[in-house]
Amino acid sequence: MRVAALYDIHGNLPALEAVLEEVDADTTIVVGGDVVGGPFGGETLEALRALGGRAVWLRGNTERELVEQPPPREGGPPPGEIERMRADLTDEQVEFVYGLPERVELDVDGLGRVLFCHAVPQNDLDIVTPLTPDERLASIVAGLETDAVVAGHTHMQEDRRVAGVRWVNAGSVGMPYEDAAGAYWALLGPDVELRRTDYDASRLGGFEYPHASRQEAAEYFESLVD
Repeated sequence: MRVAALYDIHGNLPALEAVLEEVDADTTIVVGGDVVGGPFGGETLEALRALGGRAVWLRGNTERELVEQPPPREGGPPPGEIERMRADLTDEQVEFVYGLPERVELDVDGLGRVLFCHAVPQNDLDIVTPLTPDERLASIVAGLETDAVVAGHTHMQEDRRVAGVRWVNAGSVGMPYEDAAGAYWALLGPDVELRRTDYDASRLGGFEYPHASRQEAAEYFESLVD
């Protein structure tokens, strides 16, 4: 099995469509959470649902928070954003994304048993960035019986090995914190290929996503870690 890991699309339909054009028809697509939001939340969700059995789904914190509305937190959604996202979806769509699993394991060619999660295997909010010390990441992967973990959440690609486990962040299709514009994703099997795809951002109709460089984003996220 080969897998295209598409995380953190955040309603960016033009970015998603550009990435899907690059994914071979026989490749499994893991939808890694935080699909909705942005200017095309409902349309993005339906474009992915149209993939049928090709898609393997995970729930991100955004999908969970549509139902379990959280108290304000540093780095969380701005006031009113969850209500706006939910208003863009039908009740059936909200029920669908809220009911998705938090983790999925797949056997991937050349990589072995791979655990897919949104943020970390334990929850959908904890932070891992390129600046996260190996010691802290080792505690996160301790006890896992997998060869690799693929996550997203912090919108920055990375690929490293800690405590015998390969840790991959697939990046963000729709709202990357990278040093060049584009849609970021990962192609898995037989190795890990971190990919960037150009797309026509003018199709967003003037909608602007938050942006930051890799260094800026990593330093900010790490400042939130207790």
